Amino acid sequence: MARAAQALAEIGVIGGSGLYAMDGLDRVREVRVKTPFGDPSDALVVGMLDGVGIAFLARHGRGHRLSPSEINYRANIYALRSLGVTRVVSVSAVGSMSERVKPGDIVLPDQFIDLTKRRDSSFFTGGVVAHVAFGQPICRTVQRALSDAAHAVGASVHERGSYVCIEGPQFSTKAESLLYRQWGVDVIGMTNMPEAKLAREAELCYATMALVTDYDCWHESEEAVTVDMILAILHKNVEAAKRVIRGAIAVAREPRDCGCGSALKQAVVTAPEAIPPRTRAKLELLIGRYLPKKGGR
Repeated sequence: MARAAQALAEIGVIGGSGLYAMDGLDRVREVRVKTPFGDPSDALVVGMLDGVGIAFLARHGRGHRLSPSEINYRANIYALRSLGVTRVVSVSAVGSMSERVKPGDIVLPDQFIDLTKRRDSSFFTGGVVAHVAFGQPICRTVQRALSDAAHAVGASVHERGSYVCIEGPQFSTKAESLLYRQWGVDVIGMTNMPEAKLAREAELCYATMALVTDYDCWHESEEAVTVDMILAILHKNVEAAKRVIRGAIAVAREPRDCGCGSALKQAVVTAPEAIPPRTRAKLELLIGRYLPKKGGR
């Protein structure tokens, strides 16, 4: 289990399909983190960007080896936290569920609908229970920084929206796609759940930059979604996404006054003396400051 003696990075960037590396990093090194939840998707690439410590993680692994359901989301978030990261920017490829959201646009979702079925969605198992507030799942401070940076580089950006996360790896049926549109969602993807939930449990500020690649399969006048189509559009807007991230990282210099950093303060409902020692050791990085010291009163 890795636990940084001092912060190696302030901002974590989780790169999705099409974004497998960050440009412009100085003093770059790879860090392989072992966590109590297994191995992250890949080594974390740590470096400095414009004076800010960055930890980059390819969500699917370099070479895109992991499907959405194979990703170890707990290990990824824990690894970022262990390096000292306090804020996370998640970059994801998504399909549009709305005429107003066009391929090539950037959406900054502020709500999620979780339809995943086979993923570990909490750190709190094995004898400890915690219920974090998740009514507002996105950190407004990080979201605002992304919005300002997106406008500054001339991107077409939508500052709010609902993201429905499906299990995948298959794309939706047309009936499913039409149903999601009736729900009023804006984009569809496969990776932001349980990532956002775990980020909140780890007391990280989290926001998503969703890169729109297609209209899913609901749009009558568009071709059926294909991987080639998605990758072609991704190639065009990943470069814009990198510029947005570079413009947004100055948020690391702002104080954390959003509440994300104390999400667990009243969330752990298990009596400290009832938490099994092995579970307590496993979660020390996350909840240690809220528990009485061993042998103390």
